Amino acid sequence: MQFSANQIALILSGNIEGNPEVKVDSFGKIEEAKNGQIAFLANPKYEDYLYTTEASIVIVNDSLLLKKEVNATLIRVPNAYLAFATMLEKYQQIKSQQPIGIQDPIYKHPSAKIGEDVFIGAFVYIGENTVIGKGAKIYPGAYLGNNVAIGENATVHAGVKIYFDCQVGANVTIHAGTVIGSDGFGFAPLPDGTYRKVPQIGNVVIEDGVEIGSNATIDRATIGSTIIRTGAKLDNLVQVAHNVEIGKDSVVAAQTGISGSTKIGKNVMIGGQAGIVGHIHIADGSKINGQSGITKSITSPNTAVTGSPATEFTASLRSQASLRKLPEMEKRIKALEIMLKELKDKK
Repeated sequence: MQFSANQIALILSGNIEGNPEVKVDSFGKIEEAKNGQIAFLANPKYEDYLYTTEASIVIVNDSLLLKKEVNATLIRVPNAYLAFATMLEKYQQIKSQQPIGIQDPIYKHPSAKIGEDVFIGAFVYIGENTVIGKGAKIYPGAYLGNNVAIGENATVHAGVKIYFDCQVGANVTIHAGTVIGSDGFGFAPLPDGTYRKVPQIGNVVIEDGVEIGSNATIDRATIGSTIIRTGAKLDNLVQVAHNVEIGKDSVVAAQTGISGSTKIGKNVMIGGQAGIVGHIHIADGSKINGQSGITKSITSPNTAVTGSPATEFTASLRSQASLRKLPEMEKRIKALEIMLKELKDKK
C-alpha cells in the first residue's frame, strides 16, 4: 500500500517541505533508506544522513534548522519519533488485519460466548463459560481455559495459553507462546526434606491496554489475583510470580524476574535481566537499571537504582568510579610504603 506525502502529513498533522505528491510504500532507517521509503530524524547525531539519504520522505522535528539542501520531501512535526511511531502503528494495523470469522477446526464448549466481529483461528480451544469480547482476535493454536474472559478488541497470538478463571481486558495484546495463569511457585517444606505443593486457587487479572511479549509467564495467585494494571508493558521472557501487582503504565524489559507478592507502583521502568525479591514494594516512578538485584523495598518515588544488591544510582556511579581508581591507588600506597621504609632505615 502506498501513501503520499499529502496523506502522511494529514495523518500526522504535519507541514510538507518538498513534493507533496511523492509516494512511499515501506519504511527504512535514515542511513539505509532507499527511494520509495519513509524515514525519520529525531536524534541530532544522525543529522548528516539527512543530506545523503535516498529516502523519498523524512519526518523531522519542527525545530530542525537545515544546514544545506535535502533531496527528500520533509514532513515537519512537533515530535518526529512519536510521529514515526504513529505511522508504524497505522502500517501494522493494515498488515495485521484478519478476516472476521471462525476458522475450522476449533473446539468451543457449548456454554462459551463469542462476541461480534471476532477472528478465531484454527485449532483454538475455548473452554466452559469462557467469554470472548467484540472484535477480539484469537490466533491459531491458542488455549482459553474454563471461565476465561477476553475483553473487546484484545489480541491473543498463536500458541498463547490462558488458564481457568483468568481475565484479560480490552485492547490487550498477548504475543505468541506466553502462558497466563500457570501455578505459582508454592511448596511447603516438610520435616523429611520433601516439599508439599500449596494449591494455587487464585487467578490473573490483566487490565485494559496491556501488552505482553512472547514467552512471558504470569503465575496465578495462591489466593486472590496477580494483577497487571492498565497500560503496563511487559517484554519477552518476563517472569511474574504469584500475587504480584504491576502498576499502571509500568514497563518491564526482557528476562526480568519478579518474585511473589511484590507490589510495583505506577510508571516504574525496569531494565532487562533485573531480579526482584518477593514481598517488597517498588515506589511509583522508580527506575531500575538492567541486571540489578532488588533485595529490599524502594520507598521514595522516582528513585533510580542500579547494581546487585541495588543501590541509589548516583551513589553507585561514584562507587564504580572509585573502584576504577584502585589499581592506581595501590601503586601510590606501595610507593609510600617504600618511602617510609627508606626514611626509617636512615634513622
